[in-house]
Amino acid sequence: MKKLYPSAEAALEGLLRDGMTICAGGFGLCGIPERLIDAIQAAGVRDLTIASNNAGIDNEGLGKLLRSRQVRKMISSYVGENKEFERQYLAGELEVEFCPQGTLAERCRAGGAGIPGFYTKTGVGTKVAEGKEVKVFDGEEYILERGIRADLAIIKGWKADEAGNLIFRKTARNFNQPMATAANICVAEVEEVVPVGTLDPDAVHLPGIYVKRMIVGAPYDKKIEFRTVRPRAEGAGAA
Repeated sequence: MKKLYPSAEAALEGLLRDGMTICAGGFGLCGIPERLIDAIQAAGVRDLTIASNNAGIDNEGLGKLLRSRQVRKMISSYVGENKEFERQYLAGELEVEFCPQGTLAERCRAGGAGIPGFYTKTGVGTKVAEGKEVKVFDGEEYILERGIRADLAIIKGWKADEAGNLIFRKTARNFNQPMATAANICVAEVEEVVPVGTLDPDAVHLPGIYVKRMIVGAPYDKKIEFRTVRPRAEGAGAA
């Protein structure tokens, strides 16, 4: 089956609908599927539930879908860099399921492995534990967390072969790998596609069996989430 599509719109054709659940890879603006997010925005689907570590920043990444009011619920760990995310949540316009970062990654990994739930100490005795089953193991309390299964996963990779075997670049591996396995269908956005047999099998992070459709999204403009600099020292650059 040919997996490479000519555009993000073509790769998502027939997959999008109102009310669906999407797992989105990335961490802030690192390793996010920019072209696929833009195509989802253009498609206009609404009432989306999105599982993602965060929602990018205002008007970048998943922040675009928040601005266009296409998201009904976020399952996330962090909202600190997105003022619109914060505003919608505090105004009661957006449902948010806060989830500790490691727990979110494990919930997606579990969903991809066919594990419906697992027990963890993370969140015991906090609001995270409210309404969740508690069990005692070896004298310690653990809470039940459900695995996440989505209708669609959108991820960003570095290099893939034509069969969909994929390599992530450095920290862009982040949530992309577990998100890819946790959905009924995964669409990958990559920077380069090479012939089958080109990639070292030991270097493959995500087997092609998980990737149903792909696009090449390059070239990209590197977005900076926030920039911190120090004052220029006196006399700097002097001969």
